[in-house]
Amino acid sequence: MASHIVGYPRMGPKRELKFALESFWDGKSSADDLEKVASDLRSSIWKQMSEAGIKYIPSNTFSYYDQVLDTTAMLGAVPERYSWTGGEIGLSTYFSMARGNATVPAMEMTKWFDTNYHFIVPELGPSTKFTYASHKAVSEYKEAKALGIDTVPVLVGPVSYLLLSKPAKGVEKSFSLLSLLGSILPIYKEVVSELKAAGASWIQFDEPTLVKDLDVHELAAFSSAYAELESAFSGLNVLIETYFADIPAESYKTLTSLSGVTAYGFDLIRGAKTLDLIRSSFPSGKYLFAGVVDGRNIWADDLAASLSTLQSLEAVAGKDKLVVSTSCSLMHTAVDLVNETKLDDEIKSWLAFAAQKVVEVNALAKALAGQKDEAYFAANAAAQASRRSSPRVTNEEVQKAAAALKGSDHRRATTVAARLDAQQKKLNLPVLPTTTIGSFPQTVELRRVRREYKAKKISEEEYISAIKEEISKVVKIQEELDIDVLVHGEPERNDMVEYFGEQLSGFAFTANGWVQSYGSRCVKPPIIYGDVSRPNPMTVFWSKTAQSMTARPMKGMLTGPVTILNWSFVRNDQPRFETCYQIALAIKKEVEDLEAAGIQVCDPD
Repeated sequence: MASHIVGYPRMGPKRELKFALESFWDGKSSADDLEKVASDLRSSIWKQMSEAGIKYIPSNTFSYYDQVLDTTAMLGAVPERYSWTGGEIGLSTYFSMARGNATVPAMEMTKWFDTNYHFIVPELGPSTKFTYASHKAVSEYKEAKALGIDTVPVLVGPVSYLLLSKPAKGVEKSFSLLSLLGSILPIYKEVVSELKAAGASWIQFDEPTLVKDLDVHELAAFSSAYAELESAFSGLNVLIETYFADIPAESYKTLTSLSGVTAYGFDLIRGAKTLDLIRSSFPSGKYLFAGVVDGRNIWADDLAASLSTLQSLEAVAGKDKLVVSTSCSLMHTAVDLVNETKLDDEIKSWLAFAAQKVVEVNALAKALAGQKDEAYFAANAAAQASRRSSPRVTNEEVQKAAAALKGSDHRRATTVAARLDAQQKKLNLPVLPTTTIGSFPQTVELRRVRREYKAKKISEEEYISAIKEEISKVVKIQEELDIDVLVHGEPERNDMVEYFGEQLSGFAFTANGWVQSYGSRCVKPPIIYGDVSRPNPMTVFWSKTAQSMTARPMKGMLTGPVTILNWSFVRNDQPRFETCYQIALAIKKEVEDLEAAGIQVCDPD
């Protein structure tokens, strides 16, 4: 039984790529230095998967910035403003597109589906000239092969690439991006031909837009694209990978009818309904890459449950055609649990980061092949049972409060007009009052104060004095600018989610659980492992302190429940909305305490 990984984190277990990139951008290191770090990371990732027993190991999932930007480079679709004159696209042009330069702005960035990763949006139009301008996919395949590791090169599929693009500046919004399909397919053919010549036997095309609600015209583009590519696929196995949601029935029908395609990959974590489609009609003789290990969260897989799902799929696809996989790329989860020093052993036993998920995938594949590691499965079952029964997870008072919510609790009891009238009488603000979002720039000195207080190098009194001094400066600046509703500047806060999570029950924090957001930017999401409550006020002291420094209204600055939820690794043992309601109830208590302390305006972000 075979195993497969859709993709893997690029930054490195301790953000090695981040620091190498920023050093290069700052002119402190050379392109060769950057490439050495990148090469070492790629090599270690491939070797790790090979040693774990993974059969289908991805290549070309590494990126200096973004996989969609890599595809733009491959297609030579460089906007004119970057003055690219042809040839192989180098780092200067590549990073100018990603980050801008002294004379031109960067390309637009937007969220990759509903993840917290952001991609660089291609800018295309009828005059865009496409040319094969980056041989990265072939180079990385050869690089892995030189190490003795045969990989599956991964390409962003041609139709998803176009559907994720936007009309370039000056191009009509109504321009059909899919009309460019015939212009990019010859380049895809060249890439496929070179990969085949280099020895590749499998190629993976990521077509995640298949999970969206596509119209007939868009679905037809998939059929025509892969019919056109079919001749280039001769002698190759082709995997079309989808992820992030259920695939609609019409899209499933289109996908499983594509010409020249050998295998289909599905997200069976967020695509539970897809299981029904597979069980009702899966094409004979095709490979099923079953994404049963969650690529977007940090919880250890329930191996017994996944094994049961896989065994039911054996009868559908056939034992020799079923491949165990991740639900999506592991780039959306943290890298390696081994590097965690802050988590206690109990919580740690409930988790699996990318490195551990690779092991889980292979363990499931071996179990299907009759080589079940009984000790590994037993330890996993014990951890699952521990999590279900741990008193740290369940808080009956919180559960009851959330369960008691009624439909009317989600609606304001008064009209907008009535609230505006009451607010005006209370605050006496001008017709167009001024305010700011909340945080002021955090200086090096401010970060030093917080760091030294955390390390217990300065006393609490010294810390409070320093923060009060900063708030006083911020209040004075706003009063001088005649701002109507003030903020305290949030000098005491590290991160808008982490600051609140550290003061709420049910949250845990990692030392190295970094996840790429975009480019070199990484975030360290909190882990919501249990019922959420607010043991003590979180912002009242500082808001009240700030209000005492001015006669103008001071806003109570809060991070809202949906943002806290979406920027965390959320527990998977209850519906997300229940966790969100628990956070909302905790924030509600904070609002009530702020109001009681004399804060008349609250701003939940």
